[in-house]
Amino acid sequence: MFATRKILPRLSALTLGVCLIGSTLAAEAATLRLATDSGTQGSPAGDTLDEWSRLIEEKSGGELEVEVYYQNELGGQQEVFDLLVAGGIDMMLSWPMTAYDKRIGIIYTPYMTLSWDEAIEAYSPGGWVNELLGDVFADIGLKFFGPWPEGFNGVASRGQYALDMESADGLTVRTMTVFPAPQTMQALGYQTAAIDWGEVYTALQTGVVDGEAGNVIYWPYEYFRDTLDYYVHTKHFFMTGILTMNMGSYERLSEAHQQVVSEAAREVMEQQFVDARERDEHYIAKAQEEGMEYFALPEETLEDFARRAREQVWPLMEEELGTEIMDTVRANATPL
Repeated sequence: MFATRKILPRLSALTLGVCLIGSTLAAEAATLRLATDSGTQGSPAGDTLDEWSRLIEEKSGGELEVEVYYQNELGGQQEVFDLLVAGGIDMMLSWPMTAYDKRIGIIYTPYMTLSWDEAIEAYSPGGWVNELLGDVFADIGLKFFGPWPEGFNGVASRGQYALDMESADGLTVRTMTVFPAPQTMQALGYQTAAIDWGEVYTALQTGVVDGEAGNVIYWPYEYFRDTLDYYVHTKHFFMTGILTMNMGSYERLSEAHQQVVSEAAREVMEQQFVDARERDEHYIAKAQEEGMEYFALPEETLEDFARRAREQVWPLMEEELGTEIMDTVRANATPL
């Protein structure tokens, strides 16, 4: 199934960045380049790119044009985020890398929120996570428009699965290549391999990993349902993409065009807040219809996982993110 999906060759991020920066400047921001690191055309992420670009062109009366690049068309996750920071692309729906600033790892804090209502409140405009993220992105030269929530993630695997920490022993799962994704799964008893999203299918096919532990059920269902048999809803992260823009690209726009881009971003973000939970529930049902066995863990098990992750991972995060941020997390996180 996955082999039939169109994956375009990767380009050198440095070479592409130089070319794109030059053409962006030459066009005086009349053409904006919008990309995502995850999501092909026709996927929820791809549809969001299409809608964001459509709104920008419509609201600007055609004064702004948007070129859209989907998953892997400009390289892997780190390469595309590099292009965004460098100004080689202008806008992005990203699952951001922490290489530039470990504080981006706020969004990967394990078991920070334990329910949809709490997560939506924290990540919505004015929410405490939203406010923290805006400051961090500004410090690395990015305009933060807002989150693009997906839901709580889990572990998809083949051959065997784990419903507790003891049975996770011997299972090797792929994690995102960001801190503290590997550390979180290790705290839950798994062995880990940090692998870029574009390499996951090969890693599964060759047996490098037994499963994938970075996503809501949509992704393993859509890309790997011919390979993976089980999905355990560990809910270790509330997964969200980020709608953002290179600050230099943003500031080169006129005030009117800045407003156009910001309003369009807000509209697609608000729509995702409405759609995300229903979409996640839809794909949980759809995956089961297609033969994937789904496990919703009891509340006491999730609380055990949360305690273990908080005990082992949060102190590591404090070393990387700072005491002030983690004090804010502790003050606002779901009580156990």
